[in-house]
Amino acid sequence: MTTTTSSPDIILIAGHWLGAWAWDEVLEHLETDHSRAVAVTLPGLDGDDPQRATKTLDDQAAAILDIFAGLGTSEDQPATIVAHSGANAPVSLVLDRHPELVHLVVWVDSGPLATGSVFAPDLPEGLEELPLPSLEVLAQQASLEGLSTEVLERFRARAVPEPGPVLRQPVELMNDARRKVRTTLVCCSIPGAQVLELAHTGHAMFAEVANIEHLDVIDLPTGHWPMWSRPRDLAKVIQTASSRAD
Repeated sequence: MTTTTSSPDIILIAGHWLGAWAWDEVLEHLETDHSRAVAVTLPGLDGDDPQRATKTLDDQAAAILDIFAGLGTSEDQPATIVAHSGANAPVSLVLDRHPELVHLVVWVDSGPLATGSVFAPDLPEGLEELPLPSLEVLAQQASLEGLSTEVLERFRARAVPEPGPVLRQPVELMNDARRKVRTTLVCCSIPGAQVLELAHTGHAMFAEVANIEHLDVIDLPTGHWPMWSRPRDLAKVIQTASSRAD
């Protein structure tokens, strides 16, 4: 990618059920040099939008590209994208469509998707949206390590149901240049060594990692939501990765 003369802008995108508010504590610790850090609420995750349940992955990818346009992102001044968890679907689309606009992608307890991936292929067609499950069910799906009762209550209170179309839409990718974008994996609930082992054995969830040309792996041991359990440390990882990638 093109070397920039100043630090790239940083765009923070949280996973399912979450909006820009999920990054508040990280933003408090994120120091930037001649750049901006912007947290994004994707289409479908704005609780005040009466049409949010109809939003698609294409809508979300288009919104990220609109953020790029607003920041003046270009091939000469590409941005860093930080994608947590289920934000990997729209961000994978952005990487496929405009890899030249991305200085670095930081996957936070997440990773790139392979073409054809669908988050919830068995989601009933009649289900318009998927609310945050109970904490008991959520804990079976992802690690809640490091989250206080207060944080979990805030999560429950502010979570917005995930639109059904987002969960059903296949991720269609065609541009191998997405694999040339510099990439940092921040591994939290699964150690980096295990992620790499799964990638090289062809595990469906991690197989695309093996195709990345410029990869750094950083372990940040905690649960699946490090923006709440280790916000200062996550901010440092993001800042360091973004400033050294060129």
